Amino acid sequence: MTYRRLPSLVALRSFEAAARHRSVTRAAGELSVTPGAVSRGVRALEEELATSLFARSSTGLALTPAGEALFAAAREGLDRIAAGLAAMRQAGPRRRLRIGAYTLFASRWLIPRWNRLRERHPELDIELETSADPLELVPGAFDAVIAVADARPRPGLTALPLVPIEMMPVCAPALLPGFEWARATLLHSRQRPDDWPRWLAAAGIEGVDAARGPRFESIALALDAAAEGLGIALAIRALVGPDLAAGRVAVPHPLIRPTTRRFTLLHDAEREGDAALFALRAWLREEAGDPAA
Repeated sequence: MTYRRLPSLVALRSFEAAARHRSVTRAAGELSVTPGAVSRGVRALEEELATSLFARSSTGLALTPAGEALFAAAREGLDRIAAGLAAMRQAGPRRRLRIGAYTLFASRWLIPRWNRLRERHPELDIELETSADPLELVPGAFDAVIAVADARPRPGLTALPLVPIEMMPVCAPALLPGFEWARATLLHSRQRPDDWPRWLAAAGIEGVDAARGPRFESIALALDAAAEGLGIALAIRALVGPDLAAGRVAVPHPLIRPTTRRFTLLHDAEREGDAALFALRAWLREEAGDPAA
């Protein structure tokens, strides 16, 4: 067998991205690493090849002749590797997973990212079932569930914490002018009856009856009611971003109250080596921003 003397694939990817963008910063953004990591990869290649790959100036990066030659080869090679992997995934056996998840988490966090999961793992067939009832999200009833959990160990289960549950008040933008807590209508979720007393205490707001106001079956319904101007709801910070960006709701007070719980992927520990679960777990960790991903 012919021995191929090749540089680090990480260094090649760093160089190829920097050469394609003509920018270390944009390459770092694409690869989800720091600009320093891209620069180190390029320097490692230059040292190994004993030649300069970029001509650096105040206006940016330009490829040297050696850089142009390596860029063409690296781009072709990486494109062929990517195409080969994609073909393997398409040709490989379909892997079905039955996943249970909180309705709010599924609609506000998981579904907006679903296309990225399909692009990364077209071999996965995921049957997603949702519920607002925690008693229905039992790991033993699914291949895995995304439920609310704290940091306590769970014998027999593998737990991957994903998104923190931090509570913040929101209301319709039209309610902000002249807003007064003493006159505010609090919107409650039956799922989280203690949220308003805890948030008001953390904010140091007194003279407000934390029990008053209408109650809704879920946080999602309370949030919809808030967007319609019916009052103020407590939303989960990680899930309310699209509503804030679209101007459906606004923030009447800046306090964000952390809790001890997170949305967490849970599955039977005996399935730790399951290839389909491993792929889903790795993708979720990356989407949630885990630095170890």
